[in-house]
Amino acid sequence: MDTEKIEKLKTGTTTVGAIGADAVILGADRKATMGYLVASKDSQKIFQLDDHIGMTIAGVSGDAQAIGRYIKAEFRLYELKEGSKITINGAANLVANILYSRRFYPYIVQLIVGGHDGKPGLFSFDPAGGMSEEKEYFSTGSGSVMALGVLEDKYKKGMDTSELKKLVARAVNAATKRDIASGGSGIDLVVIDSKGFHRISDSEVNKYLSN
Repeated sequence: MDTEKIEKLKTGTTTVGAIGADAVILGADRKATMGYLVASKDSQKIFQLDDHIGMTIAGVSGDAQAIGRYIKAEFRLYELKEGSKITINGAANLVANILYSRRFYPYIVQLIVGGHDGKPGLFSFDPAGGMSEEKEYFSTGSGSVMALGVLEDKYKKGMDTSELKKLVARAVNAATKRDIASGGSGIDLVVIDSKGFHRISDSEVNKYLSN
C-alpha cells in the first residue's frame, strides 16, 4: 500500500495505557473522523479481548473491528486447546504475529494491549507487528503528544488504581482540548486488575476531570 493511500485512511484519536501497582488502566476518546467530517461522537476504541485482557486501537475503524474479532477468536481457540486462559505475554506475542503476517498489506492500526494475569502487563504494537513491553505508560493516535505530556509530568511508578484512573482520564482529556481529531461524547476508561476487566461509568470519569 503506498503512502498516499495510507494518508487517506488515517483517522485521528487518542488512546492511553498505563501500569499501576495493581492494575492496568486503558483510556480513549470517542470521536471517529473521516477526513474533516466527524463520523461518530461515540466510537468504541477499547475492546475487551478476554476476561483479563483489553486493547485500545488507533487507526482505521474497519481494520480495528476486524483485528479485534480475529484476536478474540484466537484467544478462545487457545483456551479450548490448552484448558487455560492465555497469559499477557502469550497474548502480546500472538498479536505481534498476526500483525507481522500482514506486514505487506497491513492493518492500519496502532495497538495497546494491557491485562492482568497475576501482575499487570502492557504492550504497544506498530502496524507491522513491532512489539514493545511498556513498563510505565504509552499513548497512540493524533493526540498522543498532548497525552504524553500530562503523563510525563504526573506519572509515578507504583501509583494506586484510584490515582492512575484520574491521571489517564486527564491525559486523554488534555488531548481532546488541543487535538481536533480527538473528542466525542466523553472518555472511555477501563480498569484491568485481579478481578478482571471493568469499564468505568461516565459519571465517575467526570468526577476525575472536575476535581
